[in-house]
Amino acid sequence: MLQISTTAKGIIFSILVAPRSSRNEVVGVVEGALKLKITAPPLEGKANAECVRYLSQLLHVPKVQVAITGGHKSRKKTVCITGVKAEAIEALAPSG
Repeated sequence: MLQISTTAKGIIFSILVAPRSSRNEVVGVVEGALKLKITAPPLEGKANAECVRYLSQLLHVPKVQVAITGGHKSRKKTVCITGVKAEAIEALAPSG
């Protein structure tokens, strides 16, 4: 189950990133984190930027509302998103 926190700053949750994938996609939930496959390589912040762009596209919010708040150099990252409800984040995880 995806672990989501609601704070005054926004919705906070973890993502697990698999860079250099063939396409951008949400794979599922692993250890409480939303697993994302990202096409960008993990070099010079390219994967982080692609995560922000992809999440903003999925949630239909501007990129400025999506911020990586922790794990900038790790596969497991903490993300804060403003202007959305927790239900929108939960809807991203494929049910299975």
